[in-house]
Amino acid sequence: MEIYTMTNAHEKWKRVAAFAEKCSWGAGKYLAELMRKSFFKDWERVFAAFEDGSPVGFCTLTEKDELLPKYPYTPLIGFVFVDELHRGKRISEKMIKAVLEYAKTIGYDNVYIMSGEKGLYEKFGFRYMGDFESIHGGKDQLFVIDL
Repeated sequence: MEIYTMTNAHEKWKRVAAFAEKCSWGAGKYLAELMRKSFFKDWERVFAAFEDGSPVGFCTLTEKDELLPKYPYTPLIGFVFVDELHRGKRISEKMIKAVLEYAKTIGYDNVYIMSGEKGLYEKFGFRYMGDFESIHGGKDQLFVIDL
């Protein structure tokens, strides 16, 4: 298992975009579009898990993800996905650890994540902050972890 911290200059960038495009989760298509348009700021990253040379999961670290700009919380983990055939191997945990390590190296003290999942991110050390409006019009749970 390898976790890559990627910008659009990474040799596996296009493979991860193609994987995201074809994954079973609808948001993967949106991530693939963002990757193809080089939407990311210079410090933002896509993290990808590879097993036996093939992508099996991804996530991002960006300024806001789905959190509305009016909230002061940044950076956010987003687009957490692991292929169904590879679930149960703690891949999302390994990707999140890589994200947290990277965030610390660029000077952040906290990292946030929005999710509808209950009980998932708490086991990685995140604390529930409350329900916040998202760019999609509804509300989602916001979690934080101290680095």
